Amino acid sequence: MNECSIDQLKDIVARLTGPGGCPWDSKQTPETLSEYIIEESHELVSAIRYGTPDDVCEELGDVAFLLVTIAHHFEKQGKFTLDDVFKRNAAKMIHRHPHVFGNEKFESLDEQLRAWETLKKEEHQQEGKAAGMFDSLPRDLDPLARAYRIHAKASRVGFTWESDEDVEQQVEAEWLEYLDAQNRGDEAGVKHEIGDLVLTLAELGRRRGVKANEALDNANERFLSRFRRMEELACAQQRELGDMSLDEQNELWEQAKQEEAGQAPGQSAADAPLAKQSQAG
Repeated sequence: MNECSIDQLKDIVARLTGPGGCPWDSKQTPETLSEYIIEESHELVSAIRYGTPDDVCEELGDVAFLLVTIAHHFEKQGKFTLDDVFKRNAAKMIHRHPHVFGNEKFESLDEQLRAWETLKKEEHQQEGKAAGMFDSLPRDLDPLARAYRIHAKASRVGFTWESDEDVEQQVEAEWLEYLDAQNRGDEAGVKHEIGDLVLTLAELGRRRGVKANEALDNANERFLSRFRRMEELACAQQRELGDMSLDEQNELWEQAKQEEAGQAPGQSAADAPLAKQSQAG
């Protein structure tokens, strides 16, 4: 098979889940496939951020297979078909883009986003769904992504700080409140203030065009890459990282970091000497 259309993929799913098909596929339900949707979506995101176009193509196919499979189960139940899914989404996109498919004019992106929320609310009211601004926000969304969406939605009705400087000052205020809770030995307060600090940082990033979830993911990858290099450098010295002092470990960290930046070891003295400080850079 050289080419595979949506119809061919639908036929494959029907064969896999039908009589004489795959025992594993035939046992699955939309509920059991939900976890695989999350897993494959994460793999798709990883491919987009760190992989090749070929990786993205493969992962898009895996996600598409699951979507077609889930739609097939609902079609067998007489609920809806895959065509219904496409038609419904197309109608929604047309309705929510009156400036593209109609004669509506918006003076700014903010005005367009406010109109989007209004149209979405109207749709939910007509469908008998809860029409609050945050009612459609998934509870199980990654917390950092959820924080970004909360701020983005709130800003569409003007509920946000007036300036970036105000947000920066709020970050400083949350940090001081965290230190105060820590000094009081208030464990619940520490947890509370760290949450407020992260929530505010998410808004600061949003205003700078940075999604906190992606920024943290990139920071995680930098840390892991540098730590793997530390392990390699320690191995070259025939030593174990766990047997090294903090100062020795930090020297390896700095070397890994400088190699990452294309610098010769010792070229930059910008970081503080302690590992707990320099790891953040």
